[in-house]
Amino acid sequence: MSGGDGCQLYLITPPALDPRAFADPLARALDAGDVAALQLRLKDVDDDALKRAIEILMPVAQSRGVAFLMNDRADLAAKMGCDGAHIGQEDGDPVAARKLLGPDRTLGITCHGSRHLAMEAGENGADYVAFGAFFPTATKQAEHSATPDILEWWSEMFELPSVAIGGITAGNCAPLVRSGADFLAVVGAVWNHPDGPDAGVRAMLEAITAAER
Repeated sequence: MSGGDGCQLYLITPPALDPRAFADPLARALDAGDVAALQLRLKDVDDDALKRAIEILMPVAQSRGVAFLMNDRADLAAKMGCDGAHIGQEDGDPVAARKLLGPDRTLGITCHGSRHLAMEAGENGADYVAFGAFFPTATKQAEHSATPDILEWWSEMFELPSVAIGGITAGNCAPLVRSGADFLAVVGAVWNHPDGPDAGVRAMLEAITAAER
């Protein structure tokens, strides 16, 4: 996962799903357009359920050239052959996560709206930094917020890619794209799209293209 060729789409799974039932909508979404990464983010499930979800969904992503990232669990990501992991500020030691993942897997770190945390993440071996939430979101209780100027500052100062997250939709993403976000992470804008997740992906990609003009 690397930035540099315009803003790309980064999908996050819904927080609760049945992996077998989800495999088909996921395939449709990934076939609808260019998606850079898929993060598996399941809440309140045990390791067996996580492993089962990885076994079913990772091939769907990887067979389409989409990086498959595990939320929170660098240990499981390394063990199960995921392409990387994404960790929050409360999800353990980034240095330990970097070591677990090795040099070839992706490590993403949540930095909220903090320049200090972002620089720290870069020093600790992150492959990308994630800023947010930029907008209110129904998926996750947003305790932290961010404004587009942090994306602008980051893209001017550092080579490391940035991910914007939090309530992002086709209707509100333009300022984030124009401020230099390398990736837009979305959940509801795709999975809750009234015409299906494939339409959600197409709408997001069209909005990104329009903002880059």
